[in-house]
Amino acid sequence: MNSTPTDLGRLPRVVRAYLHAHARGDVPAAADCFTPAAVVVDDASPYCGREEIRSWLSRSSTEYTYTTTPTAAVRRSTEHWNVTQRIEGDFPGGVADLVYGFTIDDAHIATLVISPA
Repeated sequence: MNSTPTDLGRLPRVVRAYLHAHARGDVPAAADCFTPAAVVVDDASPYCGREEIRSWLSRSSTEYTYTTTPTAAVRRSTEHWNVTQRIEGDFPGGVADLVYGFTIDDAHIATLVISPA
């Protein structure tokens, strides 16, 4: 698989929209970035469809207080992008670097897999 580093401004519009909405805690706007049948995998748990994703976003945005800072973006293919984010907050450990693996389908996010960097 070919990976090409890129600056964050070159991310697809929907990925930028999701990252901004999620950082603001805007659950409806973040959820609207996904296809109706999208899948998110976080902590090895899948969340399928916009309603489950909306619930996951609501829960994850209120469970801890944290900030996110995108630190890198890699275009893996036309539809696949990885964004590394530094998360800092009051969760166990206090700091984590996570990779957000996005798959884009028709200008929406079809899958998002979050894993340790």
